[in-house]
Amino acid sequence: MPTKINRAHRFFMCSIKNLKKAAQRIQKAIKNKERIILYGDADLDGVSSVIILKETIKNLGGEISAVYFPDREKEGYGINKIALDFLKSKARALFIALDCGIGNFKETELAKELGFEVIIIDHHQVLDAFPKAEIIVDPHQKGDKYSFKGLATVGISFKLSELIFRGKMTPSLRKNFLELTALGTIADMMPQESENKIFIEEGTSSFERSWRPGLRAFFETEPFKDELNLNQKISRIISILNVRDVENNFPASFRLLTSSSVEEAKELLAKLLGKSVQRKEKIEKTVEEIEQRISRKPEPIIFEGDSNWDFTLISAVASIICQRYQKPTFVFKKLEKESIGTVRTPSGIDSVSLMKKCSQYPITYGGHPLASGFRIKNENLEKFKKCLIEKYTN
Repeated sequence: MPTKINRAHRFFMCSIKNLKKAAQRIQKAIKNKERIILYGDADLDGVSSVIILKETIKNLGGEISAVYFPDREKEGYGINKIALDFLKSKARALFIALDCGIGNFKETELAKELGFEVIIIDHHQVLDAFPKAEIIVDPHQKGDKYSFKGLATVGISFKLSELIFRGKMTPSLRKNFLELTALGTIADMMPQESENKIFIEEGTSSFERSWRPGLRAFFETEPFKDELNLNQKISRIISILNVRDVENNFPASFRLLTSSSVEEAKELLAKLLGKSVQRKEKIEKTVEEIEQRISRKPEPIIFEGDSNWDFTLISAVASIICQRYQKPTFVFKKLEKESIGTVRTPSGIDSVSLMKKCSQYPITYGGHPLASGFRIKNENLEKFKKCLIEKYTN
């Protein structure tokens, strides 16, 4: 009997542009025992995507030379020079960027100069040009006829994995990859419709019976047993996996979801549960601080930053503020010379299009209509703000 996923694939007959090409190149790399580097964004979409590709390649006998997640606060978003300097000893290699890269023009050129062959698997909106990667897979790129544009990178990675396996993915591995696909899709706040709805339904149906130790640990640990329903449990899991705890450049979510035993996973989970209480308190404190500021100077958009704020929390803070005040919300961490920010907008307001109208000010920007980010020199912050207000109100 065909599953919902099988039926969905028949419905979406037109493949994502370059997906088959990427699968064939990875198959070739596996066959020839080429070095492969997986480079992913450190959020749950990126982490889940990396795990699916890593386990796909390993299952088929391929070699993973390195897995790398950039630290956004220290290195910026996506492919960056610090990371490439660290990885250059691995060249020549197939460099696969997951959930990032579509806005990294100079960095992609540098990667190629260092001897990397670059494949970009991303789902963020494409700006005016493309990086000169060998292969780009992004449903938003020009010429892509795939009808559903709301996939998370993990959804694309799942489809890529199916092609790499040539239809020989085992039912148990397929089920497990769907669990990760559901997790990454929900965490990235992608629309729960069309193909995503099917991914989520299929993936979450086996969550509580997962053979993945990192997921099983949650359902065998308090307070998850006391949550009222599966949706609440999933929200709690995502919240815990978003807690910052980096070890050997690997985020906690990657370490937990690739744990080799439930005992190992439970040990890390206990640590994250303790940190999650502190995280919640810090988020509430930052939200309160922003609310005090904006109460004194109401404006059409919310544009606030501080050098003392925790960069890893500003996305959660921006989401709360935006939902509460229903205004475009720009929250940023001030560094010595630059600021790194996150953007959340109410439904119907495209954050990327808004920033594009003021693109002379940020160093880089991009993302999704309702959730995006930017990096900017501090000297341009006020100009950027004034431009945003002007473009938003006119």
